[in-house]
Amino acid sequence: MLSTVLVVVSSFLLLYVVFLYPALLMLLVRHRSRPIRRRLDRRSVSIVIAVHNGAAFLAEKLRSVLDVDYPSELVEVIVVSDGSTDDTVSVARRFAPLGVQLMELPRGGKCNALNAGIARARGDILLLTDVRQVLCIDSLKYMVECFADPSVAVVSGELLIRKATSADEAQVGLYWRYETWIRSQLAKIDSIFGATGPFYAMRRELAVSIPGDILLDDMYLPLAAFFRGYRLIVEPRARAYDYPTTLRTEFRRKVRTLAGNFQILRAYPDLLGRRNRMWWHFVSYKLGRLLLPYFLIALAIGSAGLAAPWSWEMLAGQALFYGVALADSVVPEGWRIKQISSPVRTFAGLMVATLCAVAVFFVPPRTLWKETRIAPQSRGAHSGM
Repeated sequence: MLSTVLVVVSSFLLLYVVFLYPALLMLLVRHRSRPIRRRLDRRSVSIVIAVHNGAAFLAEKLRSVLDVDYPSELVEVIVVSDGSTDDTVSVARRFAPLGVQLMELPRGGKCNALNAGIARARGDILLLTDVRQVLCIDSLKYMVECFADPSVAVVSGELLIRKATSADEAQVGLYWRYETWIRSQLAKIDSIFGATGPFYAMRRELAVSIPGDILLDDMYLPLAAFFRGYRLIVEPRARAYDYPTTLRTEFRRKVRTLAGNFQILRAYPDLLGRRNRMWWHFVSYKLGRLLLPYFLIALAIGSAGLAAPWSWEMLAGQALFYGVALADSVVPEGWRIKQISSPVRTFAGLMVATLCAVAVFFVPPRTLWKETRIAPQSRGAHSGM
């Protein structure tokens, strides 16, 4: 009896988090959307780029920033080099005649670099962006329009992934589109729970100091405004382009971001309390994602306790699922089975990453920061924040 209950409950929770909640969210948006008041006011903007060893991307990034369709006299650009040992500083200096400011800091981590850049910033609006993503020319204008709505504190841009060069990269991109869709639906209802880390804007007066060991500055900063009653939204017209990454690279990034969610729960315990006006969404989305691998473990344990032949069939089905995930790495590109095996491998890899994320309780959080490497066929194996 206990095994049956375990199988039924864990199966339902798995289906709820992955499929049912997104379906309910879609229905909710149709009946409870809160439109954003948009108007382009002339607001000053400080663009802060925190970077460690991003010389390979910095020139292209700065060109895209300086080319945005927005009055140049209202924009300041601040590059914060976080102990870079490559040519980041020299590249930034080449843009000094165009008004780019450079801050050189000893290696202290992204949060300390952002704190320093924000402290120097003088604009009404902060645009916080990483070095690798190229901004579309009208992206800043669309973001600033959203701040005409006094309820909006943070505006995330839409991160578009360039064309993948392998099925592995394509499936990571597919997962990102799934995540982006959920975030956009939450923003239509009220608010998301953070921002698109490589590309978001916020009111400067709402920025708080970020603890140096925080792994998710893009949640810590926005949530301070969320708990003051503001909305954190997505502006899909504000776009930036990023390079595709492999599952191995995404795995390391997901370990960090999921570990960061545990940190955020400790920093903002009210996420699980009455002060969180979107409590149901947080539990269904963020907390549900953290618990997914444990639902899978519970399903396996429950299946093993069922009477034959049900136990054999349930366990065989799960073994087949994980076997497909393992086999994907040796399936040649172009084979039709890749359309099934790659998504399964991506899902399984993300579940393992979630289990690994508990390492944040046992190791210094900063050790979970890993360089993001781009496949040679995409841009060369370079890294950056």
